[in-house]
Parts: sequence; structure tokens; C-alpha cells
Amino acid sequence: MTDVLPQPDCSLKAVCEPLELEEPGSKRPPNTGARLWGRVRSKLLRQKLDPQTVETKNWHTDVIEMNGIKVEFSMKFTSRDMSLKRTPSKKQTGVFGVKISVVTKRERSKVPYIVRQCVEEVEKRGIEEVGIYRISGVATDIQALKAVFDANNKDILLMLSDMDINAIAGTLKLYFRELPEPLLTDRLYPAFMEGIALSDPAAKENCMMHLLRTLPDPNLITFLFLLEHLKRVAEKEPINKMSLHNLATVFGPTLLRPSEVESKAHLTSTADIWSHDVMAQVQVLLYYLQHPPISFAELKRNTLYFSTDV
Repeated sequence: MTDVLPQPDCSLKAVCEPLELEEPGSKRPPNTGARLWGRVRSKLLRQKLDPQTVETKNWHTDVIEMNGIKVEFSMKFTSRDMSLKRTPSKKQTGVFGVKISVVTKRERSKVPYIVRQCVEEVEKRGIEEVGIYRISGVATDIQALKAVFDANNKDILLMLSDMDINAIAGTLKLYFRELPEPLLTDRLYPAFMEGIALSDPAAKENCMMHLLRTLPDPNLITFLFLLEHLKRVAEKEPINKMSLHNLATVFGPTLLRPSEVESKAHLTSTADIWSHDVMAQVQVLLYYLQHPPISFAELKRNTLYFSTDV
């Protein structure tokens, strides 16, 4: 995973885009901006940080030049282990890294405010965006939104309305990724893995619905809220190119990946995370996305108890 941030005095967007607006008599070749940005992206994709740089976690600076324009940018490598780690926040006053039950109780809401606002903004102006939730937003924009939500800033709504939609989608993903335990909980993780592997359709249905009923109410309500949102996004697949499977691939690991402590109990190596378990996590979410609408009230009325030990 490579985080790319421009130097403070050099914004890639500010440098590249205006190059297309040169005066008619300019000697600079046409499409310089697009070509320069393409070269920067190509450089980022090819960049291989040496082991010493990775180990020291230092920033690596590089320069791209074209037609008299110089772009300087910095990047650093974050190991996959670190990017997967769920770290509880030391401050319980914010929302990132704080248990969802704590946040909903403090807000006196059923679904965290950050989830509701990000979903509303995506549905308002991003539901037809090609690659929504798949294309990453700018890291600095996402961190800015994170800070605003953590501080419960009064300018949240204004900032959301002005922010790039991919940054808002990225903020929502980051919120779920940074929960101290996954939305579908550490305790139920083994059961979800077993349930999705059942071959009998009726047994799988009973098991997967029972597991939802077992979730704490804030987790269940938030999950169902997100589920319906993702289904609405998938309805626009002809435009946004995001199918149910694509969305499950993006959100499955985010909603199910166990915390560090639980990971040690269920996973033997980093490779496992990115093979068998990831595929199962995707399949769990895909199962619910493909399922007919699930009602919280109906789930709670159903008192069927089913054991996954079959």
C-alpha cells in the first residue's frame, strides 16, 4: 500500500490541470498536463521502495520533469500488516476507533451520524459516479473529513457538500475499517465463516439469519442500513460499473476482518488474510446483498434458534 501526498508547495492537480489552458501562442506541446500526470502515475505504480526505506518508514521523494515543468512528490510504504490493524482510539470523544455502541449511545441514534451523512451525500451526488467506493479519494481530504467528524465540527455539512465524492466514500470505508472490532463482531466471525461454507441452502439461510439476530442492535441496524444503501448503488451498475460483487469485494473485508487479537486465533499467516479468508468475507457480504430485503423488526420477531454445528 503506497500513500502519496504532494509536497506542501506542489499540488499535482494545481500543476497539471492549468497546463491545458495555455495561451494559443504557447510553445508548450498540447496535452502536457495530461501527459505529465500520466507519467507521475506510471512512476508511482512502478516505484519499488528498498527494504531499508520500508523499515525506517521514511518518505521517499521523487521528481518528474516534462517540457519545463517539474513536479516533486513524496511517497511512503505502509506494510499490509499495519494497514489491516484495528487500533482502538485513545480518545473516546470522537467516532473513529470508538466502539459503535459507544457512538450511538452518545449520539442517541440508531446509526452513527458519520454513516448517515456519508451515505446521504453519496446517494445525493455520487451514486452514478463510475467506480464509487472502488476509486480512492485523496488521502489528505479523507484525513480532513476524519478530523472534522472526530471533532464534531459545526461545519461538517458544508465541508461534505464541497468535498470530492470519492473522499467521502473513502471516509465511510475508513470509519468501518478503523472500528476497534469489525461491524459483524469478532465473536461471531468463526460462525460467519462456517455459515457461508454450508452447502445446504436451507441450512445456510437459517444460519446466516440467526447470526444477524445475534448481533448487538447498533451493529445490526447499521449493517442493514449500509446493506440497503449498497443495493441502491448496485442498481446503478450500468452507469457506475459497481456490481453487487464489486461492492462486496470492497466492503466484505472491511466489515468482517477480525481485530488483531482475534486474527491470531483464526489466521496463521498474512497470506491467509489475502486468500481464503478474504474470499469468504466477500462471500458473506455478497450473500446478504443478494438476499431479499431484511427487516430488523422481522429478524427480532423470529425466535428461531439454529446451531452452526451441523
